[in-house]
Amino acid sequence: MRLFWIVSLYQVLLGASAVKSGSSDTRFLLTENDLSREQHAEEYCAMYDICGSRTDGKILNCPYGSPSVKPDDLLSSKIQSLCPTITGNVCCTEAQFDTLRTQVQQAIPFLVGCPACLRNFLNLFCELTCSPNQSLFINVTSISKVKENFTVDGIEFFLTEKFGEGLYDSCKDVKFGTMNTRALEFIGAGAQNFREWFAFIGRRAGLNVPGSPYAINFLLNATELSGMRPMNVSTYLCSDTTLSCSCGDCPSSACSSLAPQQHNEKSCSVRMGSVKAKCVDISLAILYIILVSLFFGWGLFYRTRKMNAARGKILSNIDDSNVLHGMEPQKNEDIPIEQMLEEAPHIRNGVLLSIVQGYLSKFYRGYGTWVARNPALVLFASLSSVLILCLGLVNFKVETRPEKLWVGHGSRAAAEKQFFDSHLSPFYRIEQLILATVAGPENEKPPSILTEDNIKLLFDIQNKVDGIRGNYSGSVVSLTDICMKPLGQDCATQTVLQYFQMDPVNYDNYGGVDHVKYCFQHFTSADKCISAFKAPLDPTTALGGFSGNNYAEASAFIVTYLVNNVLNKEGNESGKAVAWEKTFIQLAQDELLPMVQARNLTLSFSSESSIEEELKRESTADAITILISYLVMFGYISLTLGETHRLSLFYISSKILLGLSGVILVMLSVLGSVGFFSIIGVKSTLIIMEVIPFLVLAVGVDNMCILVHAVKRQPLELPLEGRISNALVEVGPSITLASLSEVLAFAVGSFIPMPACRVFSMFAALAVLLDFLLQVTAFVALIVFDFLRAEDRRIDCFPCTKVSSTYPNSDIGIGRRKLRLLARYMKEVHAPIIGYWGVKLIVISVFIAFSVVSIALCTRIEPGLEQKIVLPRDSYLQGYFNNVSEYLRIGPPLYFVVKNYNYSLESRQTNRLCSISQCDAESLLNEISRASLEPKSSYIAKPAASWLDDFLVWISPEAFGCCRKFTNGSFCPPDDQPPCCPTGQASCSMLGGPCKDCTTCFLHSDLQNDRPSTSQFREKLPWFLTALPSADCAKGGHGAYTDSVDLQGYEDGIIQASSFRTYHTPLNKQVDYVNSLRAAREFSSKVSKSLKMEIFPYSVFYMFFEQYLDIWKTALINLTIAIGAVFMVCLVITCSIRASAIIILVITMIIVDLLGVMAILGIQLNAVSVVNLVMAVGIAVEFCVHITHSFSVSVGDKDQRMKEALSTMGASVFSGITLTKLVGVLVLCFSRTELFVVYFFQMYLTLVLLGSLHGLVFLPVVLSMFGPPSRCVLIERLEMQEGRPSIQCLFPPQFSD
Repeated sequence: MRLFWIVSLYQVLLGASAVKSGSSDTRFLLTENDLSREQHAEEYCAMYDICGSRTDGKILNCPYGSPSVKPDDLLSSKIQSLCPTITGNVCCTEAQFDTLRTQVQQAIPFLVGCPACLRNFLNLFCELTCSPNQSLFINVTSISKVKENFTVDGIEFFLTEKFGEGLYDSCKDVKFGTMNTRALEFIGAGAQNFREWFAFIGRRAGLNVPGSPYAINFLLNATELSGMRPMNVSTYLCSDTTLSCSCGDCPSSACSSLAPQQHNEKSCSVRMGSVKAKCVDISLAILYIILVSLFFGWGLFYRTRKMNAARGKILSNIDDSNVLHGMEPQKNEDIPIEQMLEEAPHIRNGVLLSIVQGYLSKFYRGYGTWVARNPALVLFASLSSVLILCLGLVNFKVETRPEKLWVGHGSRAAAEKQFFDSHLSPFYRIEQLILATVAGPENEKPPSILTEDNIKLLFDIQNKVDGIRGNYSGSVVSLTDICMKPLGQDCATQTVLQYFQMDPVNYDNYGGVDHVKYCFQHFTSADKCISAFKAPLDPTTALGGFSGNNYAEASAFIVTYLVNNVLNKEGNESGKAVAWEKTFIQLAQDELLPMVQARNLTLSFSSESSIEEELKRESTADAITILISYLVMFGYISLTLGETHRLSLFYISSKILLGLSGVILVMLSVLGSVGFFSIIGVKSTLIIMEVIPFLVLAVGVDNMCILVHAVKRQPLELPLEGRISNALVEVGPSITLASLSEVLAFAVGSFIPMPACRVFSMFAALAVLLDFLLQVTAFVALIVFDFLRAEDRRIDCFPCTKVSSTYPNSDIGIGRRKLRLLARYMKEVHAPIIGYWGVKLIVISVFIAFSVVSIALCTRIEPGLEQKIVLPRDSYLQGYFNNVSEYLRIGPPLYFVVKNYNYSLESRQTNRLCSISQCDAESLLNEISRASLEPKSSYIAKPAASWLDDFLVWISPEAFGCCRKFTNGSFCPPDDQPPCCPTGQASCSMLGGPCKDCTTCFLHSDLQNDRPSTSQFREKLPWFLTALPSADCAKGGHGAYTDSVDLQGYEDGIIQASSFRTYHTPLNKQVDYVNSLRAAREFSSKVSKSLKMEIFPYSVFYMFFEQYLDIWKTALINLTIAIGAVFMVCLVITCSIRASAIIILVITMIIVDLLGVMAILGIQLNAVSVVNLVMAVGIAVEFCVHITHSFSVSVGDKDQRMKEALSTMGASVFSGITLTKLVGVLVLCFSRTELFVVYFFQMYLTLVLLGSLHGLVFLPVVLSMFGPPSRCVLIERLEMQEGRPSIQCLFPPQFSD
């Protein structure tokens, strides 16, 4: 926040001249006799000339009335230039008028942008000081004696209500751009009506306190007997055509018709009684009813036809039974093969595979035999290849910088940030403390933080913060070394302690808590409320937990330390600041937190580098959780791979060593992936190191179980080579299909623009590919060794130890064909239940219903990624982010950046940007002002602070105390600044001195329609940006606009970059950040097209939230590509459109249902969840492809083939896929990082459950109703020894010898 210094306008606005005299506290009330001697008539003065001054230098008028006097020509022209309503005689001397003119220059910079307001304001004081009819509306009510002279001590000022309302209405909306607030906050103490404004003006100020030197009682009625009548000078409307104000300063002007449009996007909804539903929900419900009705109708028709056909077939068989009995079956060329398969399920069958499947089966048959014969060679070659990739780990690096993790390459927001940082100034670093009260058990809201003890505690905290020192390369770093100092040597710390100038001594001197509450209302006008860094402090930046402007009820102190950011070639790096921030956080944790908690208060804190440091700490936060997950997975693998029917043989038939070897292979695949990408210079992330090993293990375990179970299913009569070969032929194609689908799905995630997720997807894709290759090479070789070990009666884990056994070989249990318990359940219970026709209809209806509901719920998923989710649960930032949402009452700064602003007079771009008089109604700043009137849709809280408006005011002839020059043409500062006023001098003489000959930079005749020429603009802009603001000219640009204009190359008439600052409304939710960015970009785009200028919005958080603008588009595109890739793989391998379509249907339903559960659980849509969704496509393949493949190669009708597929692969899918993933996922619920719990535990648990239900319930039902025809083909040949036809396989891979 860039602020500047300003003081009250009314110090001596009502006096005249500077007579040096003593002072007296003697005051007199005028008696009725005194009043009777006063004359109230036209051309008569109530007070004339100057009779003294107070000890603080404020002048006092003489209380004696006199006839008005005729001024000389020079004085008359001076008065006319400032007070055109006063003609003829006057009631002021030249000294009085010069004082008036000097003092009103303090008000002009605030009001000059609205000429009507300025004219009305000047008329008030012109009439008070110089009106020839002064006695008609001014009545002196009390006098004081100053060194033998009587002076005015109190007056009554009669004026009409019409004038008061006209003055206030013309000024109430005038903006003071530098502070993004109303001018009345500075010159009227935030008055809400003219009575409050006049009360502020008329109060008699104490010594050295801003305000009038005598009391002014503004009255609206004058009695007829007094002979007085109220002052009623005509007022100008702010919309007056001759003195028109800008649109931002006058909503009632002609441009008010351009008020902002309402952007309330009301979604379509239907109300049914007390229930209100969205149109999309109603539409989906109707669609579901139609689909289910059609499905039930089709089911009834199909079932009826099938029953009739079966009844007719039975009758036909009865009639022909005698003929058929004992006859040889005749070959019918017209019967389709599918019908032959369904009508002859008992016949031995073969499998006609697709070209790709045939090739894969042939490859795996030969390869399996070769591996079984050369296991050592395969194991050595595969491990050597992966170990070579692991050598790349020597170049391993981890990326922890947030902007490198979450901002995509080519990001518009990143480019805009780079432009802003390089042309203007990097956004400052923020270090923050939030000190808050705690609500009692009976209180609904926490008590006020504004107590004496709490403020003194804040002083103690500040003292400790000032005392800490950071160590940067051996040098000591303090807060004063790095803090932002806009106007001097004091840090611009935002804290209520600034109301005491950061000095605890001033606490009692200024009045303690009462002074703080006073400053809440007068922070812009009271000298004692001005901060130590010479700027007003807005209470909204230092307090939290209040409503409206009720600052006294605030429940939190917010202390913000603004630290300079240093820009270098590598980005925003500030070594000194980071060193100090580490010490600051350590202080807060070790000392400040106990101090605060001892007072029954809460403290939250953060530094600019906190998130990065906490992300680094996160790398070890879940090490134990991940380790336990691996151990659990390892234990489960060992148990599920092994099998024994006798406890005494467990040490032989167990697969602990095989399971451990499989886990090691998974780790090697991960290390190989990381090593490969480290070789090519891709940095890793903490998520990669923690999640990918678990993810690859969960994926790899499935294939391990399927391979081992396939080997166990082979006949024991075959040699080990044959069993290995047949097992690979049986499951190899489906494993290949599933693995390739997973690799492609993960690879699709590399198209996501967020670097952390893109790199994650790249690493995961390669790791899964390496894991698959190791499984079909090294793990198959290890299976060979393990089965050889078991057959040789060697102990698991100690293969060199051989034991003798009294049991026969067949009892070892390494290859029994007896069905396991789970397989028997699938065959005897599960498959028959879902085979019932009614159950099928219910299953289809329920699953489709859930998918339809999930589609409706998808619209409720919000984009974003809560920062606290990314951090460990025990991070101190968790409480800080909660408090930010709860207490902050102002949003992040928002800059509208204009590129290549042509300030030449001919271009008219100046009027397209500014918002003061003569500016275009549709100018940028006017549009921003109008947008701020609709904060709910625009997310803009205030009109923008405009360096351009203030510069045009600063050079205007009316602001004669601002842009001035010496006789030699150099810059002359205001009279209250050096060298005009020596440093340390309490007051400066307005006459004489080094600046007595200074003149305004321009006359009206020097400007064209109040606009400077190109050369004038070029010459005076640097003056403005280096001019210090002060009482005589509050519009100086130094501090407020130092970094708002890029002067590099501006001499050519083009300003490459300039910014106009405003604020967003408070943003409490992630969706608020996303919508505010979208609204700002839409606004900038509209204005850029209208003005034909290049304008973009910038806020520090845009870079991290840009991805969410199109996150749904990104998600849908990536999911479509992933599903399309899986479909193509399935189609190429299976050569079956129907089988591929069913697989894709089930996968799509799983993803849709997963989105629906995300909405129920409140999981947001972001790059992490998009990666999970894309990976879910690959993982969902495993739940579908094995059963579908088994169904395709089974024999019988569809129901029989479905039961056979469940009997064969159902148990493997449940135990080898569902349970293995479930076991590993459940451990993640104990993670200390919310990111793991939400995006990996919750999402993957949901995926496993949905995948299992769809794969074991919905998919078998769909296959039994709509599945593809069997690939079994019957070929009849005569077996002479049996004397009957039998079947030979066209491609008999499972049964070839």
